[in-house]
Amino acid sequence: MYSLYHVHLAYFATPQPMNAFRLILCTRIVISGFLCSGLMASEPMKLPNTAMKSASELISKQEPSKVNNAVLDKASTQPLTIVVSLSKQRVYLLVGGRVAVDSPISSGRRNGWTPRGNFSVLEKDPNHHSSLYGNFVNGSGQVIRSGVSSKHDAAPSGTHFSGAPMKFFLRLTPQGVGMHAGILPGYPASHGCIRLPEDIAEIIYSRVGLSTPVTVGD
Repeated sequence: MYSLYHVHLAYFATPQPMNAFRLILCTRIVISGFLCSGLMASEPMKLPNTAMKSASELISKQEPSKVNNAVLDKASTQPLTIVVSLSKQRVYLLVGGRVAVDSPISSGRRNGWTPRGNFSVLEKDPNHHSSLYGNFVNGSGQVIRSGVSSKHDAAPSGTHFSGAPMKFFLRLTPQGVGMHAGILPGYPASHGCIRLPEDIAEIIYSRVGLSTPVTVGD
């Protein structure tokens, strides 16, 4: 007959891989009408059934665009300024110092890719295409490889580079950083440009002129 001392000694002396054997041994030994404590110690821990959140739930939701038409209507008679907040991921079009447009953006996905500072609109192009980022397409216009760089990727045989569309483009730097219509996933995701919802990009594009001041900061 096993004593309580012997059973506990066998329990702690048994190597860890022997969990199943320990469990069988303990279930067959009764001491004063009770199963040995090794049974409970050998049971696997039960974790709470917690459902994993989807990626879409983890992406922060941006506030929708707001347009104050009463202020925007004065754009032709009052000075315009564009202000971009990278920390808030917002753009503001100011007319005479008042906010006419308040919209979400998507800036450079890495710190520093969207430069901070004071700029001005250097160029306007309603149907601009990137000279650096885009796709490799064949003679029929079919995309063979997407999301490529014209500087770093080699075009497969029979294809050519097609720059990504950047509608309502406002150039801010000689290197090509600007503002344009694009995809807004809810977080910084561009190569450096400031993406806007297409309707907001068109509104701002139609109101501002060359040399309009643009401030990009935190």
